[in-house]
Formats: sequence, structure tokens, C-alpha cells
Amino acid sequence: MHSARYYKRKVVLAVAAAVFALVIFLAEQAGWLGSAHQAAEQHQPGLYAVSHFGDGDTVTVDMNGKQEKVRFIGVDTPETHKPNAPVQCYGPAASAFTKNIIGDNKLRLESDPLSTNRDRYDRLLRYVYLPDGTLINRRLIQEGYGFYYPYFKFSKSQEFEAAQQSAMAAKKGLWANCQPRQTDRGGYISNDQGS
Repeated sequence: MHSARYYKRKVVLAVAAAVFALVIFLAEQAGWLGSAHQAAEQHQPGLYAVSHFGDGDTVTVDMNGKQEKVRFIGVDTPETHKPNAPVQCYGPAASAFTKNIIGDNKLRLESDPLSTNRDRYDRLLRYVYLPDGTLINRRLIQEGYGFYYPYFKFSKSQEFEAAQQSAMAAKKGLWANCQPRQTDRGGYISNDQGS
């Protein structure tokens, strides 16, 4: 009698474990657990919500109640909001790309030991990552939405220069749709929109 109850209990536990595993599997397949995982990523400390999108290489984030402008290290996108300057070719596309890739995600910001903390406009200089690890600075260059910025030292400069060479060779983005010109210091700038 004792062994029959023991056997019955084992069967019930095995069936319950199998049902639980099946529910987890089906929930994962339906994407229910992915949104929980993403929600957990979004609430990690050190992730900041974007409160304003500027040009393609600048955002404003909410840092514990303080609004901070962040300039992406090592990339320069064509201008859209520079005072007394025309909108540059591919500027609106670069701004839209940055806004779309970030979406509602919070950002992880990382300084560079070779760079200053702030630029001359008092913006934080940072590498900008999505919660999944995507480095937006590099992605802008890879996809042809921005230029490698060689005017100061930063640790990912060779990586960003290689990304630009690849985008140029593949005629991605502004390399196919604009007429970038090289500056006397080795960087590039875009032509004005419509010219």
C-alpha cells in the first residue's frame, strides 16, 4: 500500500513537471517571456531614457531627473539643427535612423578613457549602447548614416574607421546618396541637402 502511494506521487510530480516545462516552452515560443526579459533589461540601473532626439549623433537623456545632452563619441552625422547652417544631405535620414533604432529603449552610456568627459558645448561624450549590446555610434557609420570622426583620440577609432571604409566600399547610405567631401584634417562632411 505504501509503495502504491509513493508510485502515484512520483507519477503526479512527473506529470506536473512535464506540464510546467510545456507551458514554459509554449510561452517562450509565443514571445511572452521575451517581453518580460526586455522589461527587466529596461529597468537595469545605468540605463537612461531618451527625452529628446537631436541630430543623428546627439540625444538628451533623463539622468535621475537631470536632462543631459549626450554627443556620440567618434561619429559625426550630417547636420539638421545647427544654427545658421543649412540642413545637410542625409541629415534627416540619420536623425530618423537614430530615433528608430533607439525607439522606446533605454540607453547604456560609456565614457572613453582617451576622451574628455564633455565637449566644448558641455555635452557628455559617450558610447551609446542599446540594452541588447548594439553600439549605436558604430552602427551609424556601418550603415552609412554618419562619418568616422578622426579629430580627437578615442579607443574605438580604428574600429570606426574600418566601419566607414566598409560603408564607403558598399556605397551605403550617404555614400550613395550624397557628395561627401574630405576635410583637410582627414574627416568627411556632407553636402547641403538638395545640392
